[in-house]
Amino acid sequence: MCPNLSKSKSSIKIASSKPTRKKQLTSFCMCAPHPRRRSYYQIREFQMASSGDELESEDPDDELELELDLDEPAPQPSEDALPERLYDINEADAESKAATLEQLSIKDEDAWWNQVPLTNLDLSSNALSHISPKIENLQSLTVLILHDNALVALPAEIGKLEKLMRLNVSRNKLSDLPRELYSLPELRHLNISYNEFSELNPDISDLHMLEFLDAGHNSIKSLPGGIGFLVRLTALLLPYNHIKDLPPDLVNMRSLQRLDLMQNDLTCLPEDMGLLRKLQFLYIQHNDIMELSDFEGNETLTELHASNNYISNIPISMCENLPHLKVLDLRDNKITQLPDELCLLRNLNRLDVSNNSIDTLPVSLAALAHLISLQVEGNPIKSIRRDILQCGTSRILRTLQERSMAKSKDEGESDSGAGARLCGGQAGNDTAANYPDRYKLRHTRTLAVNLEEITDVPEEVFQLAQKEGVHVVDFARNQLRTVPDGLQHMQNIVTELVLAHNRIGQVPQFISQFTRITLLNLSNNLLTDLPKEFGVLNTLRELNIANNRFSFLPSGLYDLQGLEILIASDNHINELNVAGLQRMPRLSTLDLRNNDIDFIPPILGTLTNITHLELVGNPFRQPRHQILMKGTESIMSYLRDRVPR
Repeated sequence: MCPNLSKSKSSIKIASSKPTRKKQLTSFCMCAPHPRRRSYYQIREFQMASSGDELESEDPDDELELELDLDEPAPQPSEDALPERLYDINEADAESKAATLEQLSIKDEDAWWNQVPLTNLDLSSNALSHISPKIENLQSLTVLILHDNALVALPAEIGKLEKLMRLNVSRNKLSDLPRELYSLPELRHLNISYNEFSELNPDISDLHMLEFLDAGHNSIKSLPGGIGFLVRLTALLLPYNHIKDLPPDLVNMRSLQRLDLMQNDLTCLPEDMGLLRKLQFLYIQHNDIMELSDFEGNETLTELHASNNYISNIPISMCENLPHLKVLDLRDNKITQLPDELCLLRNLNRLDVSNNSIDTLPVSLAALAHLISLQVEGNPIKSIRRDILQCGTSRILRTLQERSMAKSKDEGESDSGAGARLCGGQAGNDTAANYPDRYKLRHTRTLAVNLEEITDVPEEVFQLAQKEGVHVVDFARNQLRTVPDGLQHMQNIVTELVLAHNRIGQVPQFISQFTRITLLNLSNNLLTDLPKEFGVLNTLRELNIANNRFSFLPSGLYDLQGLEILIASDNHINELNVAGLQRMPRLSTLDLRNNDIDFIPPILGTLTNITHLELVGNPFRQPRHQILMKGTESIMSYLRDRVPR
C-alpha cells in the first residue's frame, strides 16, 4: 500500500480525521506497517511513527483514519515497491500544468511553479531489495533514509545527489557502497551500521565534509589508511566489529568528540591519543586492552568506558591529565590497587571498579566532592566491612572520611588534609594561607576547596585567584550559608562555579554580573528562588538547581537564551510553564524528576529542541510510567499526538 503522492507542505498527515490545508511538499515518508498490531501511515519531516503504542489515544478523534488490515502478511522483499511517480515528484503533473490562470489565481500556492522540491525522503522498513537508478532525478534531496530494508546494493546514480547531507542505510545487507557515493560534496551524516561490511573503502576519506560516521555492527577487521583525512568528523562509531589495530592517522581527526570502539579486538590505543584534544566520550569496553594511556592532552574527556578488558592498573599520570572526567568505568578488569591520585579527578561523578581484585579503598576517595556513584562489588575488599559496602556510595565515603579524621587526630597530620591538598583543597582553618597556593592556582586555573566544612572564604583568596587567571571555582560540600562576597572580584573571568552541597538559602544579585559563566551548580542547598536579574546570563549553558526547595521554576530562567541543560530534579515544583520553556530555544536537556507536577501540558511535545526529558517521580497520571520508561522520543510523541488540532 502506498500513500497518495499529491503535493503538500513540510509535514502532512495522510487521511487525518481533522481537515488539513493543502500545502507544499518538502518531505515524504513511506514507512512499512508495524506487524501484528493496528498501524498507521503518517508523514513527518524525517520519520513516520508506525507504532500503535505511540499513537493510540483515548480520544478516537486523535487517531488517523488510514488503518491497515492486521491480517495482511508482513511485506516481503520486492524489486522496487515504490511508485514511479515518486521519482518524478519534482516535476509538475499534467493536471497542474493544464490549470487555467483563473483557477490558479484562486489558490496561487497550488501553482506548479510555486512548488518546493522534495528535500527529505524516508523509505525505511519497506523490505526493499532494489532502489531504481531514477533516484538521480531527486536532485534536491538533502536527507535520504533507507533504514531497515533488504538492500544488497545501492545504485551508482546516488552519487549524483550533490545536495545530499544525510544518508542512512543501516539495517540492510550491504557489503559495499558505490564508488560514486564517495564524491558527494555535502554529505555530513553517514550511517551504514548493521550491514555486512568487512572493510571500509579507502575512498571514504574523500568525504571531506563528513561529521558523523556510524559503521557499527558489521564485520570490519581494519580501518583504511587515510581515514585521518576526515578532519571534520565529530563522531566515529565502530562498535561490534573485529578491529584489532587503529591506524596512526586516526589522531588527525582533531574535531573528534565521540569515539566508540566497544566490542572489538583491540589490544592497545594509539600512542598519540592526546592529539584528539576535543575528545569527550571514549568507549573501549569489551576489548583486549591491557594498559591505559596517560591521556596527556585529552583534558576535555568527560567519559571513559573501559570495562571488560585486561587492565591491571590505573596510571597516576592519567589521573593528573583528566581534570574534567565525570565517568570512569573500569569494571571487570584485573585491577589490584586504586592510586591515591584518583582524587585528582575532582569532577568525577561515577566510578565503577566492580569485579576486579581490589582489597583496599584509599581514603583519598573521600575528597571526591562530586562522586555520587561508587561501585565496588565483586572485589575482595577487607578494609571495610561488608555491611558498609552494601549500604552504597554515601555510606562508604562517610566511612573513609571518618577514618581520615581519626588519623588526623592520632598522627597530627591528616591524611584527609594531604588528600585535600593533593586535590587542590585546603588543610586547615579558614585562613588564606591554607588555600591553594599561587603556583597551583596558576597552573590549574582552578580554585577548589571541598569537604573542609568552611563557613566563609576570605576576600584575599578571590583576589589572588583573580590575579592568577582562575576560571573554575569549586566550593562543593562545605557549610557555606551565603555566596561569598569576594566572588565579585572574579565576575569577568569565572566560567564554572560550583557551590553544591552547602547551606545557601539565597543567591545574591551580583551573580548576574558574571559575563563569562557557562556552568553553575547550586544543587543540594536551601534555595527557594533566584534573583530576577538571573536572566541576563546569556553565556550560561548548564544550570543545576536539583535538591533545593523550589516550588516553581524561577521566572528569570526563561530569559536564558543560551541555556542547554537545566537540572531541577528533587524539588517541590508543582507546575510546568511551557510558555516560558518556549522562550529557551537551545534547551536540550530538561530534568524534572521527583517533583510535585500533577499535569504535563501536551504542547510540551512540540518543543523539538528538547532531546532529553526526565519526568519520573511526579504525581501526574499521563503519560503513563510505561511511556516514560521508553525515553524522550516516546514521551514527546505521546504528547504531540494529544495537542488539540
